[in-house]
This record gives sequence, structure tokens and C-alpha cells, in this order.
Amino acid sequence: MSETSSSRMEQALAQASRGDAAAFESLVREHQGMVFSLAYHFLHDRAAAEDMAQEVFLHLFRNLRSIQTPEHLKFWLRKVASHRCIDHLRGHQPQSSLDDLPEIADSKAEGDLLLEERLRRLVGSLPERARMAVVLRFQEELEYHEIAEIMEIPINTVKSNLQRALALLRGKLARCMGDVPA
Repeated sequence: MSETSSSRMEQALAQASRGDAAAFESLVREHQGMVFSLAYHFLHDRAAAEDMAQEVFLHLFRNLRSIQTPEHLKFWLRKVASHRCIDHLRGHQPQSSLDDLPEIADSKAEGDLLLEERLRRLVGSLPERARMAVVLRFQEELEYHEIAEIMEIPINTVKSNLQRALALLRGKLARCMGDVPA
């Protein structure tokens, strides 16, 4: 975040915590992509990710006074979204959605799209905490210490969760691709 953007977010945060609806809207606009992306890559369901993002921002509205800086806001949003996604999965059985239907693929990139779809499904098959660690590391591009803070676990646990998750993904992908007998 640039210095100008950071000072703009500091001002919006201060105004929003005093009840300024336009300032809160600005905060939502600035961070909605990040929150939706995290939820979508974890849940693999556009409608559920949209609902999750709304829940996260409603929770933010109720807790604005506890947020001190734009950096704290970003951390807080990721943490709340991560926890809400895990809680959502624990309380709901997966449902099929339009996102599960095959899309018409561009013939020149069909191989990459098939691999991408397989990876998406394989990541979706990981246990909750491992999946969240993978999403935070590779989709959100967070460092180990940031993931540890968000998930409230030690850094070494993050590293071991990622190592195990990647080993599982390698094995599952190899079986899917026909390289290793099932």
C-alpha cells in the first residue's frame, strides 16, 4: 500500500469508526476483493464466498472501534475471514453450484485449465486447516509469520501443515494425472 493510500485508509478508518457511512463504504471497496478472494479460494462456491464477505464486513462494522491502523484492518479481515470460512465448512455440507459446472474452454489453453481445475478440486479436498494454510500462502501470498498470526498457530506448525498439504497434493495430482497407480 502506498503512503498516500495508507494515509487515505487511516483517514477512512478514523471517520468510519465515528459513524461515517461513506468512509466505511470506502474501507469495504478497498478490501472486498481480498476478503472475497480468500473466501472463494477456500470455499469454491461464489455465492457462499459472497455471503461470507458480507458477514465479515458486518462483523467489521460492529468492531470498527477496535481497529487501530490500516495494517491491523487488513490482518483483522484476513483472520476473521479465515475463521469464518472454517466455521462455515464445519456447519454445512458441500452443495453443488453453478461454479461446479464445466465451462466452455479455450482450446489453446485447455491443458492448463484442466490442470487448474484439478488443482482447485484437490486443494478443496484438503483438511480445513491445511487448505486454509495453502490458500493464505499461495493465493494470498502471505509469509509464514502472517499465516501463523491469522490462524493463531506457531510458525513451525504452519510450515509442517504446508509441507504435509503439498505432499498430499503432489500424490493426489500424480494419481489424477495417471503417473502413479492408485
